[in-house]
Amino acid sequence: MTRSTPSAKTPAHYEAAMEELEGLVAQMESGDLPLDQLLSQYQRGAHLLQFCRDKLQAVEDQMKVLDGGVLKPWKNP
Repeated sequence: MTRSTPSAKTPAHYEAAMEELEGLVAQMESGDLPLDQLLSQYQRGAHLLQFCRDKLQAVEDQMKVLDGGVLKPWKNP
C-alpha cells in the first residue's frame, strides 16, 4: 500500500516545483539528512523533476502548434 503525504502532492505550477526542487537539492547537499530521509527526498526530487519536464514539453508542444509544426529558436530581446 502506498502512503500519500502532503509532500507527495503535485505542485500547483512549474515555478512551485522548481522552488521545492531547489530546496530539496540544498538539503541533500548539506549532508545532514539521515539515509531514510535522503531516499525519500531523492524520490520526491525525481517526481518534481518529471513534473517540470512534462510541463516544459507541453509548452514546447504548444509552441510547435502555434508556429506551424516548427519549433523556432528563442530570441532574447
